[in-house]
Amino acid sequence: MKRHGNTLYITTQGAYVNRDGENLVISVEREVKLRVPIHTIASVVCFGNVTWTPHCLGLCGEHNVPVSFLSESGKLFARMVGPQSGSVLLRRAQHEKTRNPETMSQAARIIVSAKIANTRSMLQRAVRDHGDKIDVDAIRQASDLMMRSLQTLRFDMPLDQVRGIEGDAAKVAFAVYDHLILVDKKNFFFHERSRRPPLDRVNALLSFVYTLLAHDLTSACEAVGLDPQMGFLHADRPGRPSLALDMMEEFRPWLADRLTLSLINRQQLGASDFKFQENGSVLLSDSGRKTVLTAWHSRKDEEITHPFLNEKMTVGLVPHVQAQLMARWIRGDLDAYPPVFIK
Repeated sequence: MKRHGNTLYITTQGAYVNRDGENLVISVEREVKLRVPIHTIASVVCFGNVTWTPHCLGLCGEHNVPVSFLSESGKLFARMVGPQSGSVLLRRAQHEKTRNPETMSQAARIIVSAKIANTRSMLQRAVRDHGDKIDVDAIRQASDLMMRSLQTLRFDMPLDQVRGIEGDAAKVAFAVYDHLILVDKKNFFFHERSRRPPLDRVNALLSFVYTLLAHDLTSACEAVGLDPQMGFLHADRPGRPSLALDMMEEFRPWLADRLTLSLINRQQLGASDFKFQENGSVLLSDSGRKTVLTAWHSRKDEEITHPFLNEKMTVGLVPHVQAQLMARWIRGDLDAYPPVFIK
C-alpha cells in the first residue's frame, strides 16, 4: 500500500479492506497493515485481488472518494464513484463544444501539438544527455518529422486529419524508442507498441504507467465537474474516459515516457520484476509494481514552473490545474485551452 498526496494504491494480492468508523482498514491474512482516515484521501486504486466490504464502499461514496478496480496489468474493470458533483451548466457547455466539428478540431490540434512538441523535447534531451550512446541521426530524423507535423497543425483541418497526424507522429516516436534504452538490451527492448496484452517488459511498464496517468486525469476531470467521457480527440465509446485520454497526451512524453526510461536506464527495475503469462503477456510482479509506484510518487513530488500560469507547483498538482484550465476554456473564460509544454 502506497500513498501519494490524496491517492491510496493497494497492490498487495489478497488484501482486504473494511470500515472502522471513519477509517479504511487494510488487512492481509487477517493482519492489519494500514489504517487511513477517510478525510485524508481523495481516491483509491486497487490492482488485482483486493476485496472490499459493502460498508467500506459506502463510506467512500459518502465522502466522494472514487475507488478504481484494475487488473494486475492495469486494465480498468470498474470505478465506483459517489453522487455526481460539479455544475450542470459546465457539463452542458462541454456537451455543446463536443458537438461542434470546428471546436473539436481546434481542441484536438492543440492537444496533439502539445504531445508532439513534448515528445520532440524528450528526444532532444536524450541527444543532449546521451549523444555518445544513442543513434543521434535516427533521433534527429524523427525530431525533424515531428517538426513538420507541428507546422501542418498550425492550419485548420478536419478532425480525422488531426487524428491521422497524431497516429503518424506516435509511430515515428515509437520507431526510435528502443534507441533511448541504454542498458540491459537483452531484457529491455522495444520493437513496437503492444497493448492488450503487452508482449514485452517495456510495453508492460508503459501500460502500467499510462494507467496511473489515466487515473489521475480522470479524477482531475471529475473533481472540477467535467464529464471525463466527453472528449475532443478520442472518439466517444461507452465506458471510455475520452476527455481524460485527450488530456493525457500532453503528459505522456514528459511524465510517463521519461519515467519509464528512467526506471530502466537507472536499473531500478530488472528482469525479475516482471512475470510472463501462458498467453504470452508480460506483467509487472508485486515487487515491480511497488518500485514503479514509489518512483511515480517521487516524480509527482517534484516541483516545476507551470508554463502558462508561471507558478511553481508539484508535478502531482498539474493534472488538476489542467482540468481547471480546460473547464475555464469550456465556460468561455479562455480563448483556447492552454496545454503544458515542457522543455
